[in-house]
Amino acid sequence: MDVTVIAEVSDGSLHPVTAQLVGAALSVGGSPTVLCPGGLGTSEASTITGVSKVVSVEGDCFKAYDPGAWSEALEALTEGELVLASASPSGRELAASIGAVKGIPVLQDATGIESGFTITRPIYSGKAIEKSNISSPCVISLRANSFEDPGRDGGAEVSTVNQSGNLKISIKEALSKANERLDVSEANVVISGGRGMGDPSNFEHLYEISEIVGAAVGASRAAVDTWEDIPHSMQVGQTGKTVTPSLYIAVGISGAIQHLAGMRTSKYIVAINKDPDAPIFGVADYGIVATWEEALPVLKTELSNLLSN
Repeated sequence: MDVTVIAEVSDGSLHPVTAQLVGAALSVGGSPTVLCPGGLGTSEASTITGVSKVVSVEGDCFKAYDPGAWSEALEALTEGELVLASASPSGRELAASIGAVKGIPVLQDATGIESGFTITRPIYSGKAIEKSNISSPCVISLRANSFEDPGRDGGAEVSTVNQSGNLKISIKEALSKANERLDVSEANVVISGGRGMGDPSNFEHLYEISEIVGAAVGASRAAVDTWEDIPHSMQVGQTGKTVTPSLYIAVGISGAIQHLAGMRTSKYIVAINKDPDAPIFGVADYGIVATWEEALPVLKTELSNLLSN
């Protein structure tokens, strides 16, 4: 079965989620072709295990992101029963646009896919898991960290195609520079703080741990609403970002429903809270009843020792 994977690029290089999309394609017996918009990430994509071929799609429209122009350019190159994209904001938009151009069904935010196109995804703010069947051909966007990276021992052929679309939107000027820290929606490990941290300056303790384990730092809505120093871009929850890391560490977060909606699909959840009755412990795999002042120094020391060996 032929599968088309739309590569996700970040800061000019291939985003790790692209390999996870390839892993998803392989899990259903697919033969994946990776399309690299603008020609970015082609050499990296060719090394992913299981990739049959890589197409560098080049054209004037790829100088700026416009989902209409990109989908117009990529649509003619999408082949097979299945088109996969990342469930990032741009990936979801591109998946919807390609589906509209091709006139085929689209399913967003999937966390599982089985042979016969049985799709799993969280619904009702993560309170339930939906399993549905979708007819092929179709377009599916997949959440990051939902599938295994197949590795890097491939050697796929790379070809170049000049293809462009009608650019209707372009970025003339960037008014602010994006934060260079890891984005919570893309990280494999996330450590988040809540209002229980007491003061925004105490988030420095979370940043110190994040640097040890390569994590992104997030926050609860209560922390974002209370302190101007904690930007909305860090917020995890129903009105913030939905994350699916392998490990989620919640520090000083009580576990309001809207926060749980954004992180309960994490593979493993560790909760640190001084209140033993905090709702966060209801979804946690591991819980530590302690203040952050008691727990974080120990956690930092143990992680440092573990990773230095």
